[in-house]
Amino acid sequence: MFYEKNIIKKNPLRVDIRFASVYPNVYKTAMSSLGYQIIYSFVNDRQDCYCERIVYPAYRSLETNSPLADFDIVSFTIQYEQDYFNVLEILKKAGIPLRREERGENDPLIIAGGPCVSANPLPLSDFIDIFIIGEAEAVLYDFLDLYKDLENSKGLNHNDLSRFADINGLYVSHLNNDVEIAILDDMTDAYQLENPIITETDDADLMPVFSNSIFLNVSRACTRGCRFCMSSYLYRPMRESDLNSLIEMAKSTREKTGINKITLIGAAVSDYSRINELIDTLRNEGFLVSTPSMRIESINHEILLSLRQSGLKTLTIAPESIYRLRKSINKKIPDEKIFEVIRDAVDLGFNLKLYFLIGLSSSNQKDIEDLAEFMRNIDSMKYNIDSNSESSRKKAKVSIKFSVNPLIPKPHTPFQWKSYDIKDIKSKIKFLKKNLKGLDIKFDSARMGLIQYVLSCGSRQTGDLIEKSLSQKVSLKEWKIHVPHYEVGDALPWDSIHVSVNKDFLICEYEKLESGEETPWCEENSCYNCGACDN
Repeated sequence: MFYEKNIIKKNPLRVDIRFASVYPNVYKTAMSSLGYQIIYSFVNDRQDCYCERIVYPAYRSLETNSPLADFDIVSFTIQYEQDYFNVLEILKKAGIPLRREERGENDPLIIAGGPCVSANPLPLSDFIDIFIIGEAEAVLYDFLDLYKDLENSKGLNHNDLSRFADINGLYVSHLNNDVEIAILDDMTDAYQLENPIITETDDADLMPVFSNSIFLNVSRACTRGCRFCMSSYLYRPMRESDLNSLIEMAKSTREKTGINKITLIGAAVSDYSRINELIDTLRNEGFLVSTPSMRIESINHEILLSLRQSGLKTLTIAPESIYRLRKSINKKIPDEKIFEVIRDAVDLGFNLKLYFLIGLSSSNQKDIEDLAEFMRNIDSMKYNIDSNSESSRKKAKVSIKFSVNPLIPKPHTPFQWKSYDIKDIKSKIKFLKKNLKGLDIKFDSARMGLIQYVLSCGSRQTGDLIEKSLSQKVSLKEWKIHVPHYEVGDALPWDSIHVSVNKDFLICEYEKLESGEETPWCEENSCYNCGACDN
């Protein structure tokens, strides 16, 4: 059984622009994406457009079962580099020529957006006509207005899209134009999703990750400055939603949909300046409140208690590594703080999921041994339910799960001048597997980490490998040949993409990787002139 509520119905013959919003990953992931749901409603708010959804592996729309080739514009929302393969697979299945230069006037215009292609569109630039660099609400209407004007005047010339380069936030692939990232000035301009699509199904593979939920976008961007994290640099400055507006939106959406569950969305939800008040107010209004993850340094007992009382069962946090290596990536959280949060969470009955990184540039054998000991200590805390008891319980009341992932250097971060050492990653994974038997751990593949690195930091030539993978298996040896090695001062494939922070600031942060010097949070300290604001 599968049924959707709040889908939008229009007559495709009575609109000027048929817009296909494509998510190159499975349905449960697509419908858990706030950005994807915003685009659907945002475009459909225009009377001249009809936006329909196409979700991998399908190439026909959910709304009218129309084939992808029938649309005027095909827009991909890309959250993960691994989905680049699915983008080409969808185009191929739909009968749309893969490469830009092979498409004609009767083919759709192909556009794409999302964090990974905002940072570096080059690997897909032979297949995508135009990229939206930044936040969709800041640029999408201007794009649609120009598209409509060009179509109405003399028809759109797919071989000359230079007019689109005049719009801030649009990267035109055949021009390789310089472009500034487009972001909203403040959250009052952010689109409020008051009619989310509701999925009713008995198939667990189709139920959205957050189930049917009201998405409250509490903030955008993060300025903590974790040196490996693209979100720490791409969308600065941090912008917060008004507390009263969030509460009113939650109540209004519940009245329209009957949904009583809230999911708080933001790059750093627990850094929201009125987070305690927000959670308490929502809980007092009868909402169940959840959030995908929390920053450890912002968590306190009051937040945990409010979340537990509002129904949250699993707390997700990211210690990343041991203290010495956390300092090097500008995540200077003492072990005592991490243990305090875990102890508090266990006492309140939370299950925990913890994320760790391996492959940090300055790590050595002693560090990986210390990491194993650190993880064992954390796992043992699941037995310490009763703090007044002198002995630990033999059976844990809660579960503690670990996810260990290779660090993938990303564009527009200090790690863009680091490479990926697959031999070192494999060695560390092997050591942890041997020494952490009995713990509930999921290890990401070292091989897939290397491929993701090439996709993330590669050039236009990377597209040849993506296309080749459609028809044959690309060997690891071939991927290794394309592993980039950049030095400070080198020209980078994404140099034409100008994001919120400047390169001089990134170089300073790169130099601090080795020294471990901290760059304190600018929300509580002085401005570091990263380039994101006028302070």
